[in-house]
Amino acid sequence: MNIKITNETLENIDTQAVITFVINKDFNHSWIKHKKILEDVNFKAESEDGILLAENGYIYVGCASLQSDELRLAAAKAIKILKQTSYKSAKIGSYIENNSMGALIEGFVLGNYEFTRYKSKTEPSKLEEIIISTESYNQNTISLETLNSIKDNAQIIANAANYAKEIVNTAPYDYTPIQMAEDALKLTSIEGITCKVFDEKFLEKERMGAFLAVNRASVHPPRLIHVTYMPKEKSKKRVVFVGKGLTYDSGGLSLKPSDYMVTMKADKSGGAAVMAILKGAAELNLPFEIHAIIGATENMIGGNAYKPDDILTAKNGKTIEVRNTDAEGRLVLADCLCYAQELKPDLLIDMATLTGACVVALGEYTTGIMGYNDRLKHELYRAATQSGELVNALSFNRYLKKLLKSAVADISNVSLSRYGGAITAALFLDNFIEEEYKDKWLHLDIAGPAYVEKEWGCNQSGASGAGVRMNLYWLMQQNQEKDK
Repeated sequence: MNIKITNETLENIDTQAVITFVINKDFNHSWIKHKKILEDVNFKAESEDGILLAENGYIYVGCASLQSDELRLAAAKAIKILKQTSYKSAKIGSYIENNSMGALIEGFVLGNYEFTRYKSKTEPSKLEEIIISTESYNQNTISLETLNSIKDNAQIIANAANYAKEIVNTAPYDYTPIQMAEDALKLTSIEGITCKVFDEKFLEKERMGAFLAVNRASVHPPRLIHVTYMPKEKSKKRVVFVGKGLTYDSGGLSLKPSDYMVTMKADKSGGAAVMAILKGAAELNLPFEIHAIIGATENMIGGNAYKPDDILTAKNGKTIEVRNTDAEGRLVLADCLCYAQELKPDLLIDMATLTGACVVALGEYTTGIMGYNDRLKHELYRAATQSGELVNALSFNRYLKKLLKSAVADISNVSLSRYGGAITAALFLDNFIEEEYKDKWLHLDIAGPAYVEKEWGCNQSGASGAGVRMNLYWLMQQNQEKDK
């Protein structure tokens, strides 16, 4: 689908369909051409509510305000309606407020995504083009050159999220650690990106006993994937992302109930997200050195599976008592975080579908942010809000930390209490963060929004690319602050 911005008036643009937003349920705006019909059919114009007037070729979508995320949601809804028609082209006014053109574009691209890999029959959308007129309804004046630059960036960000969705949606039979490594290597076709892939022999050499233990019962060997983006200009900041890449998680010997195994292909969402972030950053030409570290493995069952009561030794020498083999992601991340800190990052962010407890605490649409640095948490919260992703902070405390004590090892891989599980999982990871990096580290638990089996917001059923947009917005904010 091509998106074009033009200085032509909306009236002079020839398309088969017209997209019109009803702002704040107000049918009296001059651009509402079919007020009586809309009232007759009892169209309420609620946010994310849309209707097609097929006889007139008009699509009306409710939009609570002209704020960025409302435009993003309205655009995604419009695309979903358009894709059910035979229209090849549509036009829309720009609705510019607070430089929100990017959100409008993102909504179109995110809403247009489909995962059809396993469908024997598909009906591709006939929609080929959306034309946006700069004849703004609120008389803003932004140059066409600037708007096209905003459009390009928005498409990169939304396409990066869709890239992550494609990885996460792919079935575990097809998406093994080897496949994840192959996809990472393909990213080297983008200028500035290099990739190294390390096998189990490297993990043994680096004494990554926690990572290796999780992989022990899988027929698919593990891979430590290290993707790097180096900007053309000299970088003033090194940012390292670490992603949990569990291509499938059965729970190991602490076996999940069968209902909970469905969707466990999504346990690679953190790894997919950090690959997508690096891809987007490179295409945006951001002036930072960025690394994506992915621990790719399966957690399976078998005679050689790691067991509750095992004692593992991580890369930094700390010993871990295993009390639950389904708390495996933190074991893989522990070794990957140790590796990541050898790069001496200025910012260190790990992303993982780590705990069901985070979903209980925040709901299935919200990412949990944890860490020691309140300024960093606030910066990411601000970026997430602008990107349309939902986040909330969960605070550390000394009492929860005590619940990870072990009588036989340095630390237990699960808490002694069932409560506060998202925080205790992050506090487990804290044991593998060196003192000099604690204020540079953020942990993002994306277990809720990474994969939801129903449509919501701009997202289709399935993977959402959780964390990708917010982190790209955050990096862009870092770039703007660097320029000041």
